[in-house]
Amino acid sequence: MTVQLGLPVLRQEAPYNRMKIPPRRPQGQPSGLFDRFGRRATDMRLSVTDKCNLRCTYCMPAEGLEWLPKPAVMTAEEIVRIVGIGVGRLGVRELRLTGGEPLVRGDLVDIVSALRCRHPDLPISMTTNGLGLDKKAELLRDAGLTRVNISLDSLHQETFTKITRRPYLGRVLAGVQAASSAGLGPIKINAVLMRGINDAEAPALLAWALEFGHELRFIEQMPLDADHGWSRRDMITATEIREILGTVFVLASDPGDRDGAPAERFRVRRRDPATGGPAGPVLGTVGIIASVTEPFCSDCRRTRITAEGTIMSCLFSRQEFDLLGLLREGAPEDELVRRWEDAMWIKPKAHGMEHTGLGAQDFVQPDRTMSAIGG
Repeated sequence: MTVQLGLPVLRQEAPYNRMKIPPRRPQGQPSGLFDRFGRRATDMRLSVTDKCNLRCTYCMPAEGLEWLPKPAVMTAEEIVRIVGIGVGRLGVRELRLTGGEPLVRGDLVDIVSALRCRHPDLPISMTTNGLGLDKKAELLRDAGLTRVNISLDSLHQETFTKITRRPYLGRVLAGVQAASSAGLGPIKINAVLMRGINDAEAPALLAWALEFGHELRFIEQMPLDADHGWSRRDMITATEIREILGTVFVLASDPGDRDGAPAERFRVRRRDPATGGPAGPVLGTVGIIASVTEPFCSDCRRTRITAEGTIMSCLFSRQEFDLLGLLREGAPEDELVRRWEDAMWIKPKAHGMEHTGLGAQDFVQPDRTMSAIGG
């Protein structure tokens, strides 16, 4: 098989609507990241870099993207300051570090350590592709990282290489093992199923995750690819995911409170081939994140900060508001708080895909890719 490694920096993303100042929210509103529909963001997703060392087909082109210049990216000190405002002033209760790929940032361990020092009780997790995690897992645990989400779409080398355009499956699996040994659990494995590529592997991937005590979460492919080739018609839906898994397992809705989590969780038991019913004990759980076909916008509690310090109220937003520039100008903290509150106040009620039928054109894909936004 020919592996397309591509070049690291060739392509520039399309312009996006980066606005400096959001409209002011009405006076008299309570402090915190509330929006017009009564939702309050308490879960911060903060990107520490836009760079990534994989070229997954549903996220990036083979030749890569033009990375942000270093001065445009938040420094460690700026990250700590922004997180401090979110936690201390705006009610953030959980932090997820994202990218790009966070592990490509050389000072990541120092960032985690500084955050933990200032926020001893804050859950700090990280989404990673696992490359290099075998060397950093214990350091990150000792620095104060709580747990990890690891992206893994296939356990077969050829399929993994086809999706990521890199032959690094063994290194990712080593990272999973290192994270488990370091106690960075519960480890959540994120998988995107692609029609005709890895969809048939879903039951085997779930069996592997259950065997090692990881929580697998299947994610509907979202329209955040750089080539804008996403099609709802080609996407593997949550219904299809349940049907594929149902050939081997019996899924039953988990009665636990979802509590704003993006994944709908199911208890998993083996399917008896003779009766078609469940056989044996509950083996664990699996999650399905149906962002497109079964959206959970009404209970969304996330606020996003990109690597260059802009606020995004929604993963699919076409508007961003500058926070880092205000910080670098030396603005008082109250102004930073007000900017963040104003930006979240105009969060849309929903991303719009729930109104989009097959072939419909009422949803407009964001210009920015997942790696540039921070997942």
